[in-house]
Amino acid sequence: MTATPAINRPMTSHEWAMLLALSALWGGSFFFTDVALRALPPFTLVLLRVAGAAVILNATIPLLGLRLPTDARSWIAFFGMGLLNNAVPFCLIVWGQTHIVSGLAAILNATTPLWTVIVTHFFTAEEKMTGNRLAGVVIGLIGVTVMISPNVFDGLGATILAQLAVLGAAISYAFAALFGRRFRRMGVAPMVTATGQVTASTLMVLPVALLVDHPWTLAMPGVSVWAAVLGIAALSTALAYVLYFRILATAGTTNLTLVTFLIPVSAILLGALVLSEQLDTKQFIGMMLIGMALAAIDGRLMKRLKLRSA
Repeated sequence: MTATPAINRPMTSHEWAMLLALSALWGGSFFFTDVALRALPPFTLVLLRVAGAAVILNATIPLLGLRLPTDARSWIAFFGMGLLNNAVPFCLIVWGQTHIVSGLAAILNATTPLWTVIVTHFFTAEEKMTGNRLAGVVIGLIGVTVMISPNVFDGLGATILAQLAVLGAAISYAFAALFGRRFRRMGVAPMVTATGQVTASTLMVLPVALLVDHPWTLAMPGVSVWAAVLGIAALSTALAYVLYFRILATAGTTNLTLVTFLIPVSAILLGALVLSEQLDTKQFIGMMLIGMALAAIDGRLMKRLKLRSA
């Protein structure tokens, strides 16, 4: 097995490109979710999302000459990753969003890098907290807040359980990114890891959807809803998680979770480009702050400025 590359480092241009693509795929999931929730209850949507991705990926990997492992160790890891990265956070977020506005949910979800910096500092030897990383995470969180609008905090505290649910999802994502590092050490390809994760997630979410939503009693959704389900399953889950595990294998845990800063940017830009929504000054300011945060965490710009000043 090849040696694990140094991951407490600036990302390469290829890794940044994958991170931007991942943010666009996950940013688009807000649109797909809005359409699908008009006819589907939350847990049924989560089930269709992971089950659809599982079908697509399980049909794809044999065409690439790959197959799922059959040993217990790999499947225990798949179920652990599926629990931390899909089942728990997806269910917490969709339940939370039935009680709080999506803007507040996005800000609470954007705390993921902050929790990740803390988790990796205490549980890894090579991704310790640095001043640049901590400063960048705080600036990025401020940027997300400014971009989405401080008005979303008007209801802060009124629905504390829903807010704690979304924060719990962010913490779960942080531990998932740490947990997922094992797949590279195990020699499991990113495509296979993504397939195993969503397959395990489907098996875990299925009983929840059946018990809570009783999907057999629902009316048949329309074409637009099924198109949204296909989009969120194929693009925002299947393809997105292939990129997710590729980035995790090479760029590290903290770098990967920076995508939560970029997701609101992608969602807002997609709204402007596709739906002709207007961008406000605060959104440009928020994006500028997020850019500063990413530059601080990346570190290369700061080093160049120090060299020039020296």
